[in-house]
This record gives sequence, structure tokens and C-alpha cells, in this order.
Amino acid sequence: MAFDTFMAYAGVYSSLDAAEADYQLVKDLHREAGLIDAYDAAVLERRANGKTKIVKKHETPTRVGGVLGGGFGLASGLVVALFPFAAVGGGLLAATTAGGAVLGAVAGHAAAGMSRHDLKELGEYLDEGQAGLVVVAVSDMGAKVERAMRNAEKTTSKELKADPAEIEQDVKSVEGD
Repeated sequence: MAFDTFMAYAGVYSSLDAAEADYQLVKDLHREAGLIDAYDAAVLERRANGKTKIVKKHETPTRVGGVLGGGFGLASGLVVALFPFAAVGGGLLAATTAGGAVLGAVAGHAAAGMSRHDLKELGEYLDEGQAGLVVVAVSDMGAKVERAMRNAEKTTSKELKADPAEIEQDVKSVEGD
């Protein structure tokens, strides 16, 4: 297996507007660097009922051979691994069994790419705010991503390892079922 090392960045926000503003800053950063296809991001919102919903996302279809072109990347997969209802509440399952299986496969890879301790810590971290931003990017963009998350009350980062070829193979097998 050829694992690629990514960094997962998470920001905690007191408002959805602040998280969305930083989402746009991260997007602009990657566009200006010519790396628009080198990151995934998901904005999440904690609802009044306590459930979490993905309200905005950017997924990189080219990182895993175009397989994730359906809109599921490592950032959404990581959010769903941490907050399973986010897939339902965010409409990510798109009323198809195949869509749910693909998202499940990506979530499994995102969760497996991080230690249990880091995964638990990240979930507890994101529980502290009304909104959050999760960005999965190549590690050499780290300092720039963290600077772009300037509206966050606090940020953290965790290493995430993933094998793009294995994700592609798993997603193809799910789609073929």
C-alpha cells in the first residue's frame, strides 16, 4: 500500500458565518496557489437539536482517480466518521444505497487514517463550537491553511494517512454491487 500523508485541520467557530468565511479563504488560498484540486473541506453546523449537518463542502475528485467525483472526499468522510448523522442531516446520502455505501467506504478510510486517540480528540474538539471547518490538505500547505482559518476561535491539526488507490478500489467495488 502506498499511503499518502495529509493533514486534517479543524477550526471551531461560534457562528456558521465565521466558518463559511474561512471556508472561502481556504478555497481562495488553493485557487491562488494553483492547487484547487489539492484539498477537501467541509463546513459543519450544530443544530438546535444537537445534531451536526454538513452545510458546505469542496471535494477533490482528481486526488483519487476521479472516483470521488460524486462529491465524497476525505473531509466529508472524516466528518461523517465523527458525526454519523451529518450524512443524513446534510443530505449526503442522496436517497441511494450506492451513495451511502460510497460515503461509508470513504468515511472508513478517513477514520482508519488517523489514530483512535486523534479521532476521538478531533470529535470532542469540534463538539465545542456552533460551527466547524474541516480541511484535509497536503501537508506542505499547513501553515497557509491554518492562517486562512483566521476566524476560528481555535484550530488543531492531525495527521491523516490514506491510500488513494485503495479508496478507489473500495469505492469501485461498492459501486459495482
